[in-house]
Amino acid sequence: MKVQARDAIVEKILEFKKKRNAIILAHNYQRAEVQEIADITGDSLELSRAAAKTDNDVIVFCGVHFMAESAAILSPRKTVLLPEMSAGCPMADMVTVEGPRKTKREFYTDVLGFTFEFADEFTLRDIKKKHPGVPVVAYVNTSAAVKAESDICCTSSNVVKVIESLKEDTVICIPDRNLSAYAAKRTKKKIISWDGFCNVHMRLDADDVKKAKTAHPDALLVVHPECPPEVQDMADHITSTSGMLRYCKESPHQEFIIGTEEGLLHRLRKDSPAKKFHVLSTEMVCPNMKRTRLESVVRVLETMDNVISVADEVRVPAKRALDRMLGIV
Repeated sequence: MKVQARDAIVEKILEFKKKRNAIILAHNYQRAEVQEIADITGDSLELSRAAAKTDNDVIVFCGVHFMAESAAILSPRKTVLLPEMSAGCPMADMVTVEGPRKTKREFYTDVLGFTFEFADEFTLRDIKKKHPGVPVVAYVNTSAAVKAESDICCTSSNVVKVIESLKEDTVICIPDRNLSAYAAKRTKKKIISWDGFCNVHMRLDADDVKKAKTAHPDALLVVHPECPPEVQDMADHITSTSGMLRYCKESPHQEFIIGTEEGLLHRLRKDSPAKKFHVLSTEMVCPNMKRTRLESVVRVLETMDNVISVADEVRVPAKRALDRMLGIV
């Protein structure tokens, strides 16, 4: 996009933002141009919590569908807009509350010793019936309906603390098997893991790490816990996107290989301009996160369509699961 055209769109965004009394939120994985016009950038939950504390009438959430739902859960009196309605999350879609039951196959035990349930064969209610009384820990990367059916939520940064807060010796973790593997190594509790995954982080493997370390031998490897266990095992540090920002900024080290969606490098370079950052693989691009453009933002502010709302019968129990998590962190 030419500079003049971009500047004209940004000017219109600012005009409509003032007219609507709106706040613009952008996830760390968004395009650089979108991050630049946002009032707040961050991970999904911290963005929703920040927006809930403002006096804005409208929240424009530049992210994916479940993130806008979280904002609607925490800010029911505000209008939440999603610039691109087609921006979904494949991992969040891998677990549903109910639906037609497909042919049952056997579940298997992974070499790490925790049980997986096949996501294409069970609904959340099915797995709860299969393991009565076992609490469900839902990653924030889930739909509002799934959160409402769960006992407590977690983030990639507090999953172990959440699990340890529960009195039960066994927990069900949904939907990311890699986050479950991360937690399983850091708790003595038994974890029954849903067999879901992030379609971006799952592209990584040990060969990617070897190539990146060969190309950048002086760099520290920092990866997200949604990465496969073999990648986590080769990392110098494992943390959430917000954790990566803090770790790299505070570290005396000057060079880093980043194992998460490439959009985070924009913020990393802004926060630490004297340091070097390399994406672990050029495949680390989320097409859903990249759907949102400046044109999307100005359009949704002008039309006030793409409203995301959550009915009270879902919102109230979903908020309870979120609040229970927030009460222990």
